[in-house]
Amino acid sequence: MPLRRTLGSITVTALTDGEGAFFQPREEAFPHATAAHWAEADRRDPASVTADGRWWLPFRSFAIRSGDGPVTLVDAGIGPVDAPAASWAPVPGRLPAELAAAGIDPVDVDTVVLTHLHSDHIGWAVTGTPGRPHFPNASYLLQRAELEAAEAINPGLPAGLVAPLRAAGQLRVVDGETTLTPAVRLLPTPGHTPGHQSVLLTAADERMLLTGDLLVHLVQLIDPTLAYVHEVDPDEARASRLTALHTHNPTLLATPHLSTPFTPHPHPLPTPPTSPPRLVDHEVIAPTRRARGQ
Repeated sequence: MPLRRTLGSITVTALTDGEGAFFQPREEAFPHATAAHWAEADRRDPASVTADGRWWLPFRSFAIRSGDGPVTLVDAGIGPVDAPAASWAPVPGRLPAELAAAGIDPVDVDTVVLTHLHSDHIGWAVTGTPGRPHFPNASYLLQRAELEAAEAINPGLPAGLVAPLRAAGQLRVVDGETTLTPAVRLLPTPGHTPGHQSVLLTAADERMLLTGDLLVHLVQLIDPTLAYVHEVDPDEARASRLTALHTHNPTLLATPHLSTPFTPHPHPLPTPPTSPPRLVDHEVIAPTRRARGQ
């Protein structure tokens, strides 16, 4: 049974589409992390590391529902066997079965928030041949900056994802911070990709931040300044991460890739710098890795 948390009348359900070992050593993915960082991360999140030291990660979406109303789905997982993530992620995913176990029919989903366009977050957005929106009644929400960068993120996105959503009249482009309901707000958190967005829930004096890939490993909670090598703009990603964790603290974090879907974030962080120093040494993404979708 999928794990759930409630905020007032809102239920948030974590839906695990799949899990597996990452395609490169974690020391390469976070080249500035020290042995002390890894020791603390492994102490706090032991399920994220395998016996031979590989990064083991889940791939999650989250369903938001107030009472028995319509569902907002945050991200669309790794997808079926022929999905764009098939070259590196553990497809086929099981999101349809996870939704069914949570009592959610695809027709009940009226909004799909795509935090960004990497392949492990869009897998069930459009399925079949020819491609059609998997959630027939949903508006798919995407930041304009992300849409404009779609071809650079993956050359197959305009035809494989954007065109079918537009043809169905289901693509909704947003610009910056956007309020969906009094309790649900989209927050621009760029850097991982140009138009990355997170989702903030506020209800009953509680908050939950659905992070997307604002952070991808617990090591980035131990030290939020640590860059991830697959961030398109690591300085901007770091600033987004620091700002979000500082501004929305305390809060409960709902994360796609940490081994526990809901992680309390109780401790204050330093005020984020307005002009963070430039990172050095490594922040160029090889085109072949960027195309893999991380």
